Amino acid sequence: MIRSSLIQQLADANPDLALRDIEAIVATFFDEITKRLAADGRVELRGFGAFSTRARDARTGRNPRTGETVAVDAKRVPYFKPGKEMRARLNV
Repeated sequence: MIRSSLIQQLADANPDLALRDIEAIVATFFDEITKRLAADGRVELRGFGAFSTRARDARTGRNPRTGETVAVDAKRVPYFKPGKEMRARLNV
């Protein structure tokens, strides 16, 4: 699902809300998750899952086109761990 599909489904389910209000709610929701992760935090949505970040060490990579070695800097990457209820619903 893409963001516009989510917004449209929310608009269909809540006809009393203006589309611009729904867009603002969805944008705020994702912005707050992003801000918390950027602050090296964790976001847990009970029944859905938990977002966190993981550290990746610097390493030597390889350009797949040329085979040339490339230095890849250390970085933090987002990580999602599904919750118990989500796993149960997916594995019915």
